[in-house]
Amino acid sequence: MNLKELQSTLRAQENPVQAAHLSRFFKTGKGQYGEGDIFLGIKVPELRKITKSCRNIPLSGLQKLLNSGIHEERFSALLILVDRYKHGTSDEQGDIFTFYIKNAPRVNNWDLVDLSAADIAGHYLMDRDRSILRTLARSENLWEKRISIVATHYFIKQGDVDTTFAIAEILMNDPHDLIHKAVGWMLREAGNRNLKAETGFLNAHYTQMPRTMLRYAIEKFPEDLRQGYLKGTV
Repeated sequence: MNLKELQSTLRAQENPVQAAHLSRFFKTGKGQYGEGDIFLGIKVPELRKITKSCRNIPLSGLQKLLNSGIHEERFSALLILVDRYKHGTSDEQGDIFTFYIKNAPRVNNWDLVDLSAADIAGHYLMDRDRSILRTLARSENLWEKRISIVATHYFIKQGDVDTTFAIAEILMNDPHDLIHKAVGWMLREAGNRNLKAETGFLNAHYTQMPRTMLRYAIEKFPEDLRQGYLKGTV
């Protein structure tokens, strides 16, 4: 399936009722984080089916999808990128990583970040210099900041939690709720691999952490310990 065929297929699946629901869920109203995003109303399982035959769309075509104001077109581009990265050679993966970082501001909703950051940026940087994540964490762009922490999920799965803590420190005082949730989520995942390391990080920082970040980080703790952190008595 080429680019035009993919776009036509997506439009043929438009569901106005589902689109209205998704528009509210992903906060597309004025002043909200997804302001102006347009939804066709296609569910993720259907998007995965549609894009299975689209792996050969060139990067120039994927660029057009990422530039689109339609959420499902950007989501489809990222599904294709993740799949192509997974099956690519080392050189191809390098090209996809570079393309992904260049387009980070177009990975502009939390589901788009969570779909792609670990599988592309995290995987590529596993055995490479990770300073780009610190650069993204200090960005003024919300989505670049979320990419910086969610990318570390790949490292966590390999038992490497140090970069997660380093990025979490940078983002500790970020004002946005979506960053609080993402950092808390990654701290929780780090704790699933190394609880001692997570509690050490929390003991040093929990009194300054935003409440949402802390709640996500300690979600699976025993109730007495969880309450201790929430009440500041640890």
